[in-house]
Amino acid sequence: MPRSAVIIGAGLGGSLLAHYLGQRGWEVRVFERRGDPRARGTVGGRSINLAISARGLHALERAGLASAVKEHGIRMPGRMLHSTTGATAFIPYSADPTRAIMSFSRSALNMLLLRAAAAHPSVQFTFDHRCIGLDEQGGAAIMEGPDGVTVRATADLIVGADGSFSAMRGHLERRERFEYSQSSLAHGYKELSIPPVATGPHAPFAMDPKALHIWPRGSSMMIALPNPDGSFTCTLFWPFDATPGTDESSFATIRDGRAALERFRRDYSDAVPLMPELVQEYNQNPVGSMITVRCWPWTMGGRFALLGDAAHAIVPFYGQGANASFEDCEALVDALERNPTDVARAIDEYQHERKPNADAIADMALTNFVEMRDRTAHRMFKLKKKLDHTLNHWMPNAFIPLYDLVSFSTVPYAAARARAARQDRMVVRVGIAAAGLLVAALAVGIFAVVRRMLAAEAT
Repeated sequence: MPRSAVIIGAGLGGSLLAHYLGQRGWEVRVFERRGDPRARGTVGGRSINLAISARGLHALERAGLASAVKEHGIRMPGRMLHSTTGATAFIPYSADPTRAIMSFSRSALNMLLLRAAAAHPSVQFTFDHRCIGLDEQGGAAIMEGPDGVTVRATADLIVGADGSFSAMRGHLERRERFEYSQSSLAHGYKELSIPPVATGPHAPFAMDPKALHIWPRGSSMMIALPNPDGSFTCTLFWPFDATPGTDESSFATIRDGRAALERFRRDYSDAVPLMPELVQEYNQNPVGSMITVRCWPWTMGGRFALLGDAAHAIVPFYGQGANASFEDCEALVDALERNPTDVARAIDEYQHERKPNADAIADMALTNFVEMRDRTAHRMFKLKKKLDHTLNHWMPNAFIPLYDLVSFSTVPYAAARARAARQDRMVVRVGIAAAGLLVAALAVGIFAVVRRMLAAEAT
């Protein structure tokens, strides 16, 4: 008899997991609180474009979907920094020019994964159903449809892949000794756009599509990622509230499109001619919030498990949210295959493997926000990147920058962070030693000159 699974949430992680399990002969039922996106051609939810890198591509390769996915993505081998004067500077992500992250539409990728999973006869999707309860003893999730009728979904494995504000996690939170924390970023985000153009050096793109564009402005920033149709999805990251006594941009002080246009003319002047719908989009598009979620344990009752943002939501500034969720899918499937008759042991192995890595990338994503909005505009940042790339070029196996470890390898996040810290300490020690040798050499040289002068004086 085939093993069975219930997955709550048909987003990126839920759909990929359904596809993985369907490939392996599992009977899978996926419940999603929203309507069927195949009926309207889009998947609702967050709008920040996805940056898929080596980890995500590895998971998609295992699923047999990498080639199809790459057709919808655009390679970005580096950042393009935009100054307040409109000057631009390109900084490669890696010393290896073949390495690049991929820009994807969240909606398009989700649709592709959903359709791939639904193609398996053993995978069934049910939409417009939300999780309203769990029966730990009976091994079931209680779902409610739009007509108020409840469905009791029983399975060997029940996975909550229902996002940052997970209903399934909400039920786990009521248990004793369940640890949960949620921290909200003081910044929100708003989606804007740059449409395709008919002429220009990059047409139909208004700017170079082979880069993630960043307008770093200290306490805030805007980014733009390219889309296959020639447009860019822009995301404006501003504080919800301005710091008292400052003139910084914030969603509280810049309340309408006209005020936003004036602020853009001051802070993002080179982008204004490229954004004809700026006023309208600023007025119409909502401000989203960003949170970091940490919890433990991720499992309950030997068959319930959390996955993706439901277990470890992170802010988007390392471009690893989807990649981390896809790694969760791989880790869970691998654990199930190692323990084909023991789901409880499998999900326990899964959570202990993934928890330290989820915490590590959560921390790094928060740190990278400061780097993107502030440090990228400074000369020292550019010099540091050049030094990292030079050391990596000279010692490709001994020195690998943190960004390469995170984005262009599948080294576990926690191990990547630890290795980068060791490398940075090594560079500091070498720098101190080199400075000491230089000082010593100068001292010897000065002593020799003084000695010659004294000898000449004596004669």
